Amino acid sequence: MSDVVIGCDFTSSPNRRKPIVLALGCLSSGRVQLSKLERFASLTALGDWLQQPQAWVGAFDLPFGLPRELVEHLGWPTPWRACMQHYASLPRAQIRATFKAFCDARPVGGKFAHRATDAPAGSSPSMKWVNPPVAYMLHAGVPLLLQAGVHLPGLHDGDKQRIALEAYPGLLAREILAKRSYKSDDRAKQTAERLIARKDLITALENGATRLKLRLKLSHAQRDTLVDDASGDSLDAVLCMLQAAWALQQHQSGKPRYGLPDNMDSLEGWIITA
Repeated sequence: MSDVVIGCDFTSSPNRRKPIVLALGCLSSGRVQLSKLERFASLTALGDWLQQPQAWVGAFDLPFGLPRELVEHLGWPTPWRACMQHYASLPRAQIRATFKAFCDARPVGGKFAHRATDAPAGSSPSMKWVNPPVAYMLHAGVPLLLQAGVHLPGLHDGDKQRIALEAYPGLLAREILAKRSYKSDDRAKQTAERLIARKDLITALENGATRLKLRLKLSHAQRDTLVDDASGDSLDAVLCMLQAAWALQQHQSGKPRYGLPDNMDSLEGWIITA
């Protein structure tokens, strides 16, 4: 197995101004060296990259599944691949209308259905279509992974040289920063406080100060790039890369399914390290 790890900060509508960011690195003796950052201004460009014959373990910041409660309520297929194929066939407007109707029929405080992983990860429900639109990220991203033929442990058998796992950078960032914000796409909110938070987060990652016990290795130029990207997209890709490295460590130590829990729901999926 290769020691190459990747982290993907994903967006469902990438463009030149807001591209998908991929962090590539390698794991060695508990250290994760960032090799480079790549940016993709289209879904097609990322899809082409994913299809290349190369070995990696990757962690992707997008949901890999929908809540079982929602799927069963809607009468959609419950095998994961069939569910994803059905979901991918729907236009976004229909997804929004379907999910909105589901939420509107439910009481305040319990509008959304949740996956089992949401509570331990502190993640948004994967059916959410705004702020952030993770439902559309699932709709755009999972078909790319299926088309590329990658292996999704516990969900879908594919090429065992290319391993894709669901990640959530906020899970690792919160461990260091608690509720401090370190990023914003809004220029007016790209404050000195958020800049300091990014520096603090990077320093903690370099020192291995998370429960993952992994030390991030950066060049001075790479560190500056992560600090200077006020959107946080580059740093989020690196956080995902560290989650991928943890998963690779679990695999190397003989744990099945790259550290995913034994009782993971094979329809919903799970956020690695949650």
